[in-house]
Amino acid sequence: MISFLKRLLIGRPLQNQEISNEKLSKCKALAIFSSDALSSVAYGPEQIMLILAIPGMFTYGYISYIAAVILLLLGIVTVSYIQIGRANPGGGGSYAVAKNNLGEMPSLVAAAALIADYTLTVAVSVSAGTTAIVAAVPALLPYEVNIDIFVLFIILMIINLRGIREASNTFVYPTYAFVVGIITLIIVGTVNAFTQPAPIVPPESLEHQFNWTIVFLLLRSFANGCSSMTGIEAISNGIPMFKEPSVKNASTTALWMSGLLGFMLVGITFLIMHFHVLPLENNTALSYIAEKIFGHGFFYYYIQFTTMLILYLAANTSFNGLPQLMSILASDGYLPRYLSQRGERLSFSNGIILLSIAAGLLIFFYQGNTEHLISLYAIGVFISFTIAQVSMVHHWRTVKGPLWILRTGINTFGAIITSIVVLVIAISKFAYGAWIILLFIPFMIFIFKKIKEHYNDMAEQLHLPLEKMQPDIDSTIIGKKHIVLVPISSPTNIIAHTLSYAKSISNDVRAIHIAINEEIGQKVSDKWQVWNPGVPLITIQSPYRLVITPLIDYIDNLIKEEGDNNYITVLIPEFKTYKWWHRLLHNQTGIILMTLLILKRNVIVTTVPFHLKK
Repeated sequence: MISFLKRLLIGRPLQNQEISNEKLSKCKALAIFSSDALSSVAYGPEQIMLILAIPGMFTYGYISYIAAVILLLLGIVTVSYIQIGRANPGGGGSYAVAKNNLGEMPSLVAAAALIADYTLTVAVSVSAGTTAIVAAVPALLPYEVNIDIFVLFIILMIINLRGIREASNTFVYPTYAFVVGIITLIIVGTVNAFTQPAPIVPPESLEHQFNWTIVFLLLRSFANGCSSMTGIEAISNGIPMFKEPSVKNASTTALWMSGLLGFMLVGITFLIMHFHVLPLENNTALSYIAEKIFGHGFFYYYIQFTTMLILYLAANTSFNGLPQLMSILASDGYLPRYLSQRGERLSFSNGIILLSIAAGLLIFFYQGNTEHLISLYAIGVFISFTIAQVSMVHHWRTVKGPLWILRTGINTFGAIITSIVVLVIAISKFAYGAWIILLFIPFMIFIFKKIKEHYNDMAEQLHLPLEKMQPDIDSTIIGKKHIVLVPISSPTNIIAHTLSYAKSISNDVRAIHIAINEEIGQKVSDKWQVWNPGVPLITIQSPYRLVITPLIDYIDNLIKEEGDNNYITVLIPEFKTYKWWHRLLHNQTGIILMTLLILKRNVIVTTVPFHLKK
């Protein structure tokens, strides 16, 4: 029953070679990677207005200036990330470029900042999407958090677990429907602004007073408005997911995204100022503008419905970006190894589930309050922006190449601007929640380092020295003849320890390796031939990346061939970690295998422990 439900929700397993079908075209990639950035026009310009409309209207007139600075920053960051993508086609964005140019610590700061930003993106987007629909249907207000959790786990998580292609097919139409709706809103609203009587505007809102209080408010509104910049880095993080030529397609998509975002940001800001929108309880600025332009007709509800969808789908940018980033961090040893493995549908399913849980906890803790969540927002992404810019300055000064002076200048200017933005956000939002992110980043770096230390200690203890790679012909047969199977992943100390025990209880010992792809299978086979432990290696190819099922199938066939007169012993090599929390960093394949085999007749299952000392 569980297997049936899993297939119903997730779909059939995909073979490794089918990953080419999971690559994205530019049109689909724009929908997948740009939903976060494009959706920000639903709340970014409003966040600027919310701050500047408070103090007696005296700072309202600065909205256009704040929007202009954000537009300039958008252009700089877009150009910079296109350069980052070309220099780092393997993906990883800020983390990868910092690791290659600045070293470990800056890259870990970028990684921690991106983890915070991506997780908050999911929480903010889902909460803002529900807020948009609640503005149109106020009766849903008591169920706001329940709707958030339902959308997060039942819709977004499951669709992403089904794979990249299915997610892109599902999300492409709502994204473009939203873009069409907003562009129509801007065009009709602009025409109305120049052909119909303008709303009455209080004179004081057009005055430009200036003192230190005004400066602080301007900085706060700028910090809030910078939430419109989140998601810009997503394309450079996900370049491997594009169809070939991946770098060129990613660059073109980034330009499309930036152009659309810039146009919509300017248009919505203009309409907010034209209609003199003020903070509204249980309503959004976008909803108010749509109502003013279209009334409560079809197009008003079209805008609200597509806004709700795009805000929900904005979370999908994180579902594509963060699991990919976590897989790179896991491959480098800074996160649990199982986060680097693709699931049955060729998506990084473990990362998708982990992201869903983290975002769900944020939504529950903050009760889906978008304004409170946005207070934590943006600082993480601008820290990663700054590190990426500095990394590219080092890259161009080292590599040089055509126009390297111009490129260095662009990234230098970008680094200066984004670092100033980091300071502005940190100071203006510190008391409103930014301190949490400033504590979270060093905490995550500590976790990264401890995980890396554990894996290094484990590798040192499991390493099989060359002098031990000698044939061991001697074997003692004890008791009734039986076949001993030893599942192996690669020749290590623990495997040598297990084989030594296996040969002491049987003269028919077989090592079984489940190869999830041919390259890994060949590497293990080559190492085995060099070692030559006197035990045959049986390699079973598993194109669906399943490890346990092929092994059980092999044992079932062996039982049929050998009959009931012989016993089969399965020895599971298992290392015992030095500290309890180290166990959380490793998968539980051995426990699952033992549970499944222990019920089989004539199959003896036991573990051979290997105790780590660090």
